[in-house]
Amino acid sequence: MKKSQAMGFPVFLIFLWLTACGGTSTGDLADLDAKGIDSGTGDTTGETNNQTSSEAFIDSDTEETALPYPFAIVDTHQTNCYNSRGAIINCPAPDQPFYGQDAQHAGHPSSYTDNGDGTVTDNITGLMWQKSPDINGDHLIDAADKMTFGDAVAAAESLSFAGYSDWRLPTVKELYSLIDFRGTDPSGIDGYDTSDLVPFIDTEYFDFGYGDTSAGDRLIDAQFASASLYVSTTMNGNRTMFGVNFADGRIKGYPTDAMAGQTQGKGFYVLYVRDNPDYGKNVFHDNGDATISDLATGFMWSQFDSGYGMNWESSFAWVEQKNRENYLGYSDWRLPDIKELQSLVDYSRSPDTTASPAINPLFHSTAIINEAGQTDFPWFWSSTTHGNQPDYPSEKACYLAFGRAMGYMFGEWIDVHGAGAQRSDPKTGSAADYPVGHGPQGDAIRIENFVRLVRDI
Repeated sequence: MKKSQAMGFPVFLIFLWLTACGGTSTGDLADLDAKGIDSGTGDTTGETNNQTSSEAFIDSDTEETALPYPFAIVDTHQTNCYNSRGAIINCPAPDQPFYGQDAQHAGHPSSYTDNGDGTVTDNITGLMWQKSPDINGDHLIDAADKMTFGDAVAAAESLSFAGYSDWRLPTVKELYSLIDFRGTDPSGIDGYDTSDLVPFIDTEYFDFGYGDTSAGDRLIDAQFASASLYVSTTMNGNRTMFGVNFADGRIKGYPTDAMAGQTQGKGFYVLYVRDNPDYGKNVFHDNGDATISDLATGFMWSQFDSGYGMNWESSFAWVEQKNRENYLGYSDWRLPDIKELQSLVDYSRSPDTTASPAINPLFHSTAIINEAGQTDFPWFWSSTTHGNQPDYPSEKACYLAFGRAMGYMFGEWIDVHGAGAQRSDPKTGSAADYPVGHGPQGDAIRIENFVRLVRDI
């Protein structure tokens, strides 16, 4: 049986482990690094983050922390199981095809408090958010509320709201903590009716607006800005920010400045955040047995990936085979959901700048040759289906690009969205059927993606 994460991190396990390492304090990550624990780099806005650890408190009765992990991953809230064609199916039993989907493993359920002052507190992550991206206060969320990246950064410096003046533009990991995969992707919809659509954010607590079609936006133009800059560039040289799209459920890199033929940069919705500055910072420990533990999230990962790509159904079968083998001494490995997988991304690394994937170098990643003939690194499957608009099958699953997020534009294959992007691939089929990719940026379609195993500590 797999342990639920809902109760938080057992501090006595940290204490026993740290005692074995020499009694390291949880308040000193420099000591953690010295004892073989990598405190991670989290996200980057162009500067190195100073790493600090959240203090843990032991409940004397339960020996559990009073709060979840300092980098607690909120559940995707996906409740249905699917086949490769996107049809909803009865969730399979062990040894049946597609066993181990997102819906079959419970993570931290979301828990929000509406503070009644225009802010919402996330009780799992410890982050406080603005409730609405309606920055001009006209009770409409439209193009007038969007800001360029530069304006969004500048506005945070002087923002005073709800009695607080320490607001910041969130990192992409902070922003992605809000994503909710009960959403449905409206890509390709002709028209303006959003009544049957479900955004990828909890609208019981947060205000949301799709793209302002009256101003020339597409429905999916609901990209939210983060403070996380890509350490390389996209689109043949554009400075790039990672944004989260709560309309279509993806992370992509977006140019921060005006592109050729434009007079100003792209506009983004913004939700500012405060509290828990440690959210998104990994605390990795190499266990010396080809597993890596993250003490910030409570996950144990396989140090090595699958070594080859496979379609979505085969990825579940591969995980089950590893469990039958008692791989690395464990039989409760699973295919990570997309939010668990995104927690691994190291946004300070990229193939262009560090000759590596966007992941901590404690992990081994198989090198590949990408569509442009470059040495690159794989995309990885998650157990999460990418929900489609009503009346269309959910035939794609979410993946995380730890290498370049390739697309076919300007007559060539280039990095269009950055290493660290989250997109989706068909669950089955042939990549040869997509010779120039798919969608407005010609997103490369691979279908045969890699796998990295995860289990709960």
